[in-house]
Amino acid sequence: MKKQLPFLCFFIISFYGYCQKIIATDTVTRVATIKNTTNGNAVIFTPETPALNQIAGAPKAFYTHYWEFGDGHYSTEEQPKHTYKKTGTYEVKLWATNNYDTGKPPTTRPKKIAISDITTQPNDMARMDEDFLLKRNREPVPDEEMVLIVSYKNPKEYTTNGKLYLFYNEQQYKANNFELTETRTYHNEKNINAEGFAFTRNIDDDGAYLASSNNAYIKARSVLQDSTEKTNLPLTIANSKSFYKNWSLLEFSDMKPKEERNVFFSLKTTPEMLKDTSAIITVRGIYVPDANYDNHKVKDMEMEIVTSHDPNKMSSNGTFLNYRFVRFKTLKYKIKFQNNGEGPARTIRLETDIPEMLDKSTLNVVDMYPKCDICPKRDVIYSCLDTTFTKTQAIFTFKNVYLPGSEQKNVKEYDSTKGFVKYSIKFAKDFHKKKTKSKTAIIFDKNEPIITNYATTRFLPGISIGAKVGVNSFSDLNNSESYFFGATLSPYKSYRWYWQVELMNNFHNYDSDTNTTTEFIQDAQGLRTLQRTTTQNSFENIDWDVPILMRYNVNNYIGLGAGLQNSISLSEKQEQSVLIEQFEGDTTDGPVINSKESINNTTNSFTNIRTGLLFEATAGFARIGPSLGARYIMNFENNFNYWQFYAIWKF
Repeated sequence: MKKQLPFLCFFIISFYGYCQKIIATDTVTRVATIKNTTNGNAVIFTPETPALNQIAGAPKAFYTHYWEFGDGHYSTEEQPKHTYKKTGTYEVKLWATNNYDTGKPPTTRPKKIAISDITTQPNDMARMDEDFLLKRNREPVPDEEMVLIVSYKNPKEYTTNGKLYLFYNEQQYKANNFELTETRTYHNEKNINAEGFAFTRNIDDDGAYLASSNNAYIKARSVLQDSTEKTNLPLTIANSKSFYKNWSLLEFSDMKPKEERNVFFSLKTTPEMLKDTSAIITVRGIYVPDANYDNHKVKDMEMEIVTSHDPNKMSSNGTFLNYRFVRFKTLKYKIKFQNNGEGPARTIRLETDIPEMLDKSTLNVVDMYPKCDICPKRDVIYSCLDTTFTKTQAIFTFKNVYLPGSEQKNVKEYDSTKGFVKYSIKFAKDFHKKKTKSKTAIIFDKNEPIITNYATTRFLPGISIGAKVGVNSFSDLNNSESYFFGATLSPYKSYRWYWQVELMNNFHNYDSDTNTTTEFIQDAQGLRTLQRTTTQNSFENIDWDVPILMRYNVNNYIGLGAGLQNSISLSEKQEQSVLIEQFEGDTTDGPVINSKESINNTTNSFTNIRTGLLFEATAGFARIGPSLGARYIMNFENNFNYWQFYAIWKF
């Protein structure tokens, strides 16, 4: 033992050191550092980022960058130059996103930048093409932070006060997808209680919309507003509250004509967020440029949930569908791609799988980038998008376009290297309830294809309630009369395999076998007679049958099933008749000298618990609607086997 002790200590120490090494390695956090060169009020920022871990088989890994300069401005350039308007100390933030990389994005500590002298005149040229924009720095990944940029511009010719609404966390998902951790404002925007009243004009008789937190509103008098904007603000807010769980409300003031502002929202994606990486989730912004009027603009921003930052992706809004109403549903798909080359792409080909359940003839291109016309049937020399079909695919081809590469010289805006195709498509006339998968092969010019993730379409199980009625046939029982009615519960219109639970109320009348015994009786005078005792039982039962079975639809019209049959007698009425007859002589052929009959009635509850196997087949409409069926039940006890014939209608 003493010889083994040093070896044991050495082993424990070595193992502990190895564990510490593993833990230390696993918990190392990658960090990106902000470097800067300051010349008066002009600052050039440079990121120092850790090495990338290339995903095998993916395009070359790279970083995208998002900067906030601490004065309400931002940039997505790798090495931006920013000119501050005023002296002071500013906190600069950096978010570096690793694309085609196996690790998490690096963290960055904010850096204080002191501006003490104004030496360069800032460039105040307009940047916004629209009055209201929503942008993000990256796609949502579970348990990561992302930034939502809300940019708004005063389109009026006068100074205004207004409102900004942000709605997030859709009601259709059980878990929250986002947690709002911080709101960064730079123009005295005030965060007010979003549960309070939302109104435009002063509350008087000159026309007002007044909305309360219970979604009710009073319309005193309508005022005709600009028809190019939405005008019923209370209705928009009520609809948004019915669609989203959470919202934030900011009020702004003293906004000059054509002035542009930005608000930054930090959203932490929750670990419980939707994990389906082909799903599309949304946030909604509402911009009220002048609080004296109901005119407002609404922006919905779609985002695709990802597990890693891959610019080439396919997503769908049909992640979970209700099969009952799916015929009224139009699916929307979005294919995103990015040119990661050193030069521009002139031809981009997207070979997209189309599941057989969808009708290719209903495909409609909703939007695309690069923006171009739809190609005519003849050859043209201008930019256009051509759509062709094979048996299983739709092929989108951008012709004569210019999409710069992310590695191309003088390309500073990474968004300019990205493109997409968004299309809608409807379901075919006859399709089954089964999951579908679609992917896209992306081909830039004559390069090797890049394969996206799968966009999946799943159906919610749904509930189908059926009405069932029928008769039972007991070949081993006398004078048996049995019928039943009840309900079934199963998934709605399942494709092949599915479960089914039933509750049957069974009424059963039958007679047991007649039992006859004979014996010789000698009275006190020595007279010998033959006595015959005949016993007969009649039953009136109310049974509960609870079958649990697994079913399989062979096709639309034939179904098979097997499972367990569980039965209990809720009420059992037994009538026992005993007839005692005495015959003269040694046989029953002699005359009856005495006869006596007695009848006894008894009632029991919750008796005769039985379990057995069942096997069945149905013919008719196997998935939904009416059908006829036959079922054979084999009981484990008492030889209580029987046939069941029934009609069923599933709704």
